[in-house]
Amino acid sequence: MTDPMQTFRRSPEGREFTAAYDRVLGTWPAGTTTTMVPTRFGDTHVTAAGPSDGRPVVLLPGSGATSMAWTGQVTELSRHHRVFAVDILGDVGRSVPAGEPARNVDDLMVWLDDVFAGSALRRPSVLAHSYGAMIALAFALRRPADVDRLVLLDPNSCFAGMRAAYLAHALPLLLRPSEDRQRRFTAWETGGAVLDADLSRLSELGTAHHPRRRPIVPRRPRSAALHSLEATTTVILAGSSRIHDSAAVRDRIQKKWPSITARILGGATHHTFPESPRAELGVAIRDALVR
Repeated sequence: MTDPMQTFRRSPEGREFTAAYDRVLGTWPAGTTTTMVPTRFGDTHVTAAGPSDGRPVVLLPGSGATSMAWTGQVTELSRHHRVFAVDILGDVGRSVPAGEPARNVDDLMVWLDDVFAGSALRRPSVLAHSYGAMIALAFALRRPADVDRLVLLDPNSCFAGMRAAYLAHALPLLLRPSEDRQRRFTAWETGGAVLDADLSRLSELGTAHHPRRRPIVPRRPRSAALHSLEATTTVILAGSSRIHDSAAVRDRIQKKWPSITARILGGATHHTFPESPRAELGVAIRDALVR
């Protein structure tokens, strides 16, 4: 039986994807290591950086972004933390699904259990963006003893729904993904912001050509569940995000779940996170991890 991942890697698009990934990875701090962590659903690619005795932080990217999306933040993060950047299994990146696929949210939680165990992680903080934030929040609610802090960047469908206009613009890309549609969609959401060329190319190639399994999407938590959230949680919203009304989401969080810290970062959109604005976002993340 043909292996879709091997077929992709041998294709011109796959070779270009690998080269772009390697270029980005080459900019990570000295001492960075990569590991394939075995799980019940396949091998998960984890990139680690920072002092071995630093407080652990797991990084989960948004859908289609790969763990390399954290490149702009990893240098500062890894000065005092041991970071573990994960390519989400079944999504774009270097993780390799194998055997029975993960079919539901319970399986998704077991996959992350295995990643934590295989990386010798005990109660790390989790920093996550977009779809990764949905996974992180679901995990923290189901595994309260296993997460110290949550830092969620512009989390969609966690505390409020998504705008109809965003879904309408995303639908053609979901139905018929292509490099051009991914490029135009990102330009629309970011207002034409100039982003890192290699990271943008990874997103375009990944969306159009990379083998992907159907994503498992955790449901938005009930209000009562969010009241029971034990991890110290900070939500950092993009001021110009098109995926939701950031001010309304912040106000909703502050009113309904006052134990959760919510703030808005100007000069950012959903898809400029976590790359930009680099310095301001880095300060907000640092504050959330130490407050």
